[in-house]
Amino acid sequence: MRFLIVAFALGICWCQQQAVLPPLWPVWGVVGVLMVACLTARHFGQHFVMWALACMVAALSGLAYANWRAELRLAESLPVALEGEDLVVSGYIADLPDRGERGTRFVFRALQRPAGVPENLSLSWYADGKQAIPPLRAGEAWQLSVRLHRPHGNLNPNGFDFEAWMFERDVRAVGYVRARGVAQRTADLANGILPRVQRLRQVVRERFERAVPQGQWVGVLSALAIGDQSAVSAAQWRLFSQTGVTHLMSISGSHVTLFAALIAWLVRRVWGRVPSLCLRLPAQKTAVVAGALAAVIYVVLSGFGVPAQRTLYMLLVVAVGIWLGRGTGAVRCLTMALLVVLLFDPWAVLSPGFWLSFGAVAVLFWIGREVTTSGGTLMSWFMAHWHAQWAIILLTLPLLLGLFQQFSLVSPLANAAAIPLISAIITPLALLFAVLPLPSIAEFAHWLLALLMRFLEWLAALPLANWQQAAPPTWLVAIGVLAAFWSLLPRGVPARRLVLLAFLPLLAWSPLRPALGRFDANVIDVGQGLAVHVQTAGHDLLFDTGPQYTPESDSGERVIHPFLRAAGVQRLDRMIVSHDDLDHSGGASSLLKLMPVTEFMSSLPADHALVRQAGGQRPCRRGDAWDWDGVHFEILHPVEDTQATKDNDHSCVLKVSDARWSLLLTGDIEARSENDILAWDAPRLRSSVMIAPHHGSKTSSQPAFIEAVGASDVVFTTGYRNRFHHPAPEVVDRYANTGALMLRSDVDGAVMIGEPAQGAGEKPRLAWERRERARYWHGE
Repeated sequence: MRFLIVAFALGICWCQQQAVLPPLWPVWGVVGVLMVACLTARHFGQHFVMWALACMVAALSGLAYANWRAELRLAESLPVALEGEDLVVSGYIADLPDRGERGTRFVFRALQRPAGVPENLSLSWYADGKQAIPPLRAGEAWQLSVRLHRPHGNLNPNGFDFEAWMFERDVRAVGYVRARGVAQRTADLANGILPRVQRLRQVVRERFERAVPQGQWVGVLSALAIGDQSAVSAAQWRLFSQTGVTHLMSISGSHVTLFAALIAWLVRRVWGRVPSLCLRLPAQKTAVVAGALAAVIYVVLSGFGVPAQRTLYMLLVVAVGIWLGRGTGAVRCLTMALLVVLLFDPWAVLSPGFWLSFGAVAVLFWIGREVTTSGGTLMSWFMAHWHAQWAIILLTLPLLLGLFQQFSLVSPLANAAAIPLISAIITPLALLFAVLPLPSIAEFAHWLLALLMRFLEWLAALPLANWQQAAPPTWLVAIGVLAAFWSLLPRGVPARRLVLLAFLPLLAWSPLRPALGRFDANVIDVGQGLAVHVQTAGHDLLFDTGPQYTPESDSGERVIHPFLRAAGVQRLDRMIVSHDDLDHSGGASSLLKLMPVTEFMSSLPADHALVRQAGGQRPCRRGDAWDWDGVHFEILHPVEDTQATKDNDHSCVLKVSDARWSLLLTGDIEARSENDILAWDAPRLRSSVMIAPHHGSKTSSQPAFIEAVGASDVVFTTGYRNRFHHPAPEVVDRYANTGALMLRSDVDGAVMIGEPAQGAGEKPRLAWERRERARYWHGE
């Protein structure tokens, strides 16, 4: 049975890697044939063949099941014809609202809606300066005018797949509340159990906010009690990541287990003292039921996250086994929990938390025999605890490098302090306050948490506290995981420690850089904005830094830095900010904080905040040129005494060229600047690839400029359904008339441009992420 469940899970994983869902009837046809063959093998006593065929049946059944669930979910997609239309929906706020500087985000369950509109919507309610946003509470019933579109996110190599995340959560449309439309609260609390559960979570959050109004870490207490992570700031998440305690700062499996065990222990103690009750139902079974119910309540109140789900299903498997008086082996618990998780949520395999949580539990089971057979002394308990931590570190190290390209070197020290304090003291206090709202309980829990945070901040400030590197290939991660499991085998197994040398290539991995005299370029998908990474044999340049999304986040921290880290870039030799528009300079400040930049270059005024932060600048000036590793870089615009009055016409224009191909980066120049460059030296514009000026605006890309450049490939860096309607249709037609290949970041994702293949002349190799990493939920 265990092997069949694993095979079923592999079939689900296979389905989630498909660009297009295969038709179901051939899959079920093959399953039928294999089942007949399996029964035939059993009849003739070919047990190995029978089990091999059974595993194939299970894998194909997993594929078919995930396929069927995916088709049902795809059928709920918002029709293209309804995108951008004014719609009126009625329903209730189905999650805790996330308040920000610009507005409030929330999940809305539309119970009454126009035909074709999905039930679950992710909405934003923005302040328009004239009318304040009303206070929103979970569970409230509203009638709202909204504009919706399909979920769409940036897609970059090794980057976060927003569309997959939304697809897993069954949120099939994203939009905003119309400021001048219908916005009427129809009931303080909608009917039904789910609105009441969400209102209870809202009440608990408000209790924490009132009890510790100025508490820096009150959001963490709320996250531990009810799974509300909206009040945990980006800086706090960064601290948790640097110290390796992220798994403790929200509701995790250990917290659910602890709470269930505490309730079970209390019920058993009380029940066991009443003989008449024990005669009706044994105390052990009563405690199991009470612990299971406590786990269900806690997980529901927490928002039903994947780590908590995994623990809940495992606890329920154990509870059923104890109730029935059957054995509950470790492997059986883990595989049954795996089956239940994937039956409920076949997209859980897309979540890093799924692999990390199941991996951690698997390694604890793997070493469980050695831990449980240790003595009962304090020293033996300490050694067993350290062995468990060491085992988890060994297993999660390759997984963290593969998923996030980093791990914390101070994690053992941080977890040694945080695990007992968070799990055994702070979390129970947070839960106690949720039930018994005495402010002193929350204040004491916050005081303890603040002490722990000071220690974590000290650890994070240590040199080399965090290891970062390029994203290793999947096969190296797999070797690392296998080596970790092998090293944890019992004493006497050959090469038990020597196998850890397999970690060396994983830790030393670095992707190949271009050869001398060659360069590669990556047009990063940042939405409506521009960011291009140019790499030579020994240097890295970033041209523009993408947009600022909100006052709390920007593309520098959320998109560009993770991209550069995954590419193995530890420092930038030069950062160029073409001009002052926020869609080009919005991520610069974050990047200057997150990684060293040798030289800053821009057309910004000398007293600009970014120039001061960078410690000065090298101004963009026509004729400025340099060579790196046999690759030529030249600034074509602006001139020193430019009379341009618009920021766009101050844009830096950079041409990068080697012996075989060239790239023209144009910023946001408009017709005036194009004419200026044409009059100065039109032949110098000739390039193989061009980033279309001003995202394809109709104010740029004049026919004469397009002809002078003569690019065979053009990239438009545009946001999905952007309000500027870039690229303009007439501009697209002009490029189409030249026969150029046109790519768009909103349609194609990140664009990777490399050296021309042998025999390809001067036409460079192009790849785009939405083709390289195509999945069935992309571009439905």
